[in-house]
Amino acid sequence: MAGGMAKRVRVRAPELTGKGGWINTGGKELGLAELRGRIAIVDFWTFCCVNCLHVLDELRELERRHRDTVVVIGVHSPKFVHEAEHGAVVDAVERYGVEHPVLDDPELATWKQYAVRAWPTLVVIDPEGYVVAQHAGEGHVHAIERLVTELEAEHEAKGTLRRGDGPYVAPEPEPTVLRFPGKALLLPSGNFLVSDTTRHQLLELEADGESVVRRIGQGGRGLTDGTPARSRFNEPQGLALLPDGSVVVADTVNHALRRFDPVSGRTTTLAGTGHQWMQGDATSGPAREVNLSSPWDVAWWQGKVWIAMAGIHQLWTYDPDSAAVSVTAGTSNEGLVDGPGAEAWFAQPSGLAATPDRLWLADSETSALRWVDPEGAVHTAVGTGLFDFGHRDGAAEQALLQHPLGVTALPDGSVAISDTYNHALRRYDPATGEVTTLATDLREPSGAVLAGDDIVVVESARHRLTRLRLPEEAVRVEAVAHRTQRAATEVAPGKLLLDVVFQAPAGQKLDTRYGPSTRLLVSSTPPELLRTGEGAGTDLSRTLELDPSVPEGVLHVSAMAASCDDDPHNEYPACHVHQQDWGVPVRLTETGADRLPLVLAGMDAQTP
Repeated sequence: MAGGMAKRVRVRAPELTGKGGWINTGGKELGLAELRGRIAIVDFWTFCCVNCLHVLDELRELERRHRDTVVVIGVHSPKFVHEAEHGAVVDAVERYGVEHPVLDDPELATWKQYAVRAWPTLVVIDPEGYVVAQHAGEGHVHAIERLVTELEAEHEAKGTLRRGDGPYVAPEPEPTVLRFPGKALLLPSGNFLVSDTTRHQLLELEADGESVVRRIGQGGRGLTDGTPARSRFNEPQGLALLPDGSVVVADTVNHALRRFDPVSGRTTTLAGTGHQWMQGDATSGPAREVNLSSPWDVAWWQGKVWIAMAGIHQLWTYDPDSAAVSVTAGTSNEGLVDGPGAEAWFAQPSGLAATPDRLWLADSETSALRWVDPEGAVHTAVGTGLFDFGHRDGAAEQALLQHPLGVTALPDGSVAISDTYNHALRRYDPATGEVTTLATDLREPSGAVLAGDDIVVVESARHRLTRLRLPEEAVRVEAVAHRTQRAATEVAPGKLLLDVVFQAPAGQKLDTRYGPSTRLLVSSTPPELLRTGEGAGTDLSRTLELDPSVPEGVLHVSAMAASCDDDPHNEYPACHVHQQDWGVPVRLTETGADRLPLVLAGMDAQTP
């Protein structure tokens, strides 16, 4: 941001309002008046969004270092209908270890007031109540911390900085055996191994699914190998049994794969460095030297461990023979596109199940059931895209799911789907192409495992395993269809100026040493919406031409900018990649806007 602090753009911050009320405040209502004198970082998030979870992790250290001057406020802004339920938001705040106040805004009132267009978005408000920066996507915390340091000095000098404890009030812990478990598997012994995600442990339970045999892990966040008493995990999720009897664990927030030996009880690290994969990082190589990004589930198929890499919308594999990892499918763009693995798009793949001829996957953000064939091509069985979801049985092409997180292969060749936000267990039969409902009144089922004639469901939000007899007849439920509550942006047909706003953070500049440091990729659903303007380029502004005969659709925009520390005396300046993907629902109207601004970092100079 050029010109120093005196020229910083400041816009009066709108009030924080939400029908769901406040969480983590001990019942107290908060508003901008209570935040005056503090630096507020407002985090617009929704709990389905893995990029939002990345930002929660990025913010933890900043919150710790500036605890007496900075207040982080989460504004929960739902995409899915289930995310508008207050109890589900309360659960998510505990599940992901959110240690700051959260405003539950089910109707997106504050989202609209701040003109937010993407999850996640961070807005910085100075101690006098003015918005001074906005950042979409992840990877911005280094820039925000630099701004925070400037604001601390500026407002300390002005006498407008108020130090002290923040408004966060920790909730009382609940005494349950499991706490928001993620996945489970059946061990050769007949016991169950469960990822006790929120407690950062693995739990071995007896065959009854209730009696504790042992806990693996200390119970706090960390990445430590060793015995059950010494090892540490960070929100582990997926589990897969390997041919040698060991278990591979998707250690999600550690961005790692771990190996647990049920015989010795020891945990070792198979893949990942503990750091999150970012654009430009290696996509193959020695497993311990390559960064991963939120691996959510794992499965053994075709002699390799397949990894649902939710954080970057891809499938990877780990080869135990060569101890190497590599991308096998997905471009890292978010959406639903079938075809050869190298061209396919996913959206937070979160559940895997292997059969001899198919790798099934729950593609959560597109509310889809998809599969990979032995040649590596990707197919969709159920689901249409990012914005359509619901609970509808029948022919697969019109059936609807809502953010499924798990899939389980059944003995007859069909699959059970843990339809998480519908609180249901669904079934897809490839022989008939039909979707049915096996069970309802589950609470956020996130996975399931076969045990004899039964299926044992991980009821994550009820903190337990639930055993069900696989029914002969499916339960009939009333069909419901939804679209995301997020309103479409009205734009004019014909020429539309797409402006991705990016201002390098203070003390940094665009990195142009090796050519352009920005990238813009644009496409649309349906493809006919865009007459011109699709494809890749290096300019962050582009004129699109929208077809007037297509009344509505979604613009898919992916932007990247690389900035480096602007210090002529530093031969090796630190560089940072800023990236965000937007899916912008648009409706064509004659009175619509002819410019679509998307803020990657900074402030839109044309904001009224």
